[in-house]
Amino acid sequence: MTPQPTPEKLSLARVLVVGDSMLDRYWYGAVDRISPEAPVPVVRVTRTEERMGAAANVAGNIVALGARASLLSVMGDDEASHRLQALVAQTGITPHFGRDANLKTTVKLRVIGRQQQLLRLDFENTPENEVLASQSATFEKLYPQHDAVLFSDYGKGGLAHIVLMIAMARAAEKVVLVDPKGSDYARYRNASVITPNRSELEHVVGPWSDDAELRIKAHNLRSALGVQAVLLTRSEEGMTLFDAQGELHVPAVTREVFDVTGAGDTVIATLAAMTAAGMSLREAVPVANRAGGIVVGKFGTASVTYSELFAAK
Repeated sequence: MTPQPTPEKLSLARVLVVGDSMLDRYWYGAVDRISPEAPVPVVRVTRTEERMGAAANVAGNIVALGARASLLSVMGDDEASHRLQALVAQTGITPHFGRDANLKTTVKLRVIGRQQQLLRLDFENTPENEVLASQSATFEKLYPQHDAVLFSDYGKGGLAHIVLMIAMARAAEKVVLVDPKGSDYARYRNASVITPNRSELEHVVGPWSDDAELRIKAHNLRSALGVQAVLLTRSEEGMTLFDAQGELHVPAVTREVFDVTGAGDTVIATLAAMTAAGMSLREAVPVANRAGGIVVGKFGTASVTYSELFAAK
């Protein structure tokens, strides 16, 4: 039986989340007709909603579980950044925001009609080097105060100094978790665990024909990067941890899938909170898998509470 940290133990666990934060906007509406201008639906917007996205959503998931989260992120000095800051302030996350007046805070606007996502619009650009450099100095002050460090890489430029940050955190024997992006995994060298999904891993090691070939590719990557473990999230097939002991496969929790948005955030956030509370990676993986199974039953970027997680069967 998987061990379960007490709420008291989790409340003492401290995770530093570093990465790209975003504002998720949802416009909900009625779809009653097709536009006379083009063959597209006309959405009559009736309700709007804003939620934390990316690294901010990861930190929100950690806090929802009852652990403590600090968020180190770079954003603009625009309307979206102030909305995001207000949302973060409501959660109990400790924010450490670098601001760049030339940066457009990343916003993902989703248009929803008839319970379906019809369109997504992304607004973004890349942060300046000066802001990223100051983020490194802040990181150096923060990481010793935390039990685990989680890098949430969404490829928006906020983690230009991740190699140095990982080296510092690992030298201090912190658990270092990385949600990777892109094809250059060398920048994640020596992390404790990286958590690619199926398409992300394929992008780096190439496709595999069966589990035996996957096993070889995953362990070769683990060895090449010097990471302790690779956790492959496999959607309806669950997840598999590749580590020095071999493999640990956890089948998916059978639930109705409503929306997979942010499920990866929930998985790595749960993994970080549990390891920060003293669990091993092998003990934490089934818990993270359960959390992912719960959150796909919710709409949009969402989180899981301690009581939901440990009441779930």
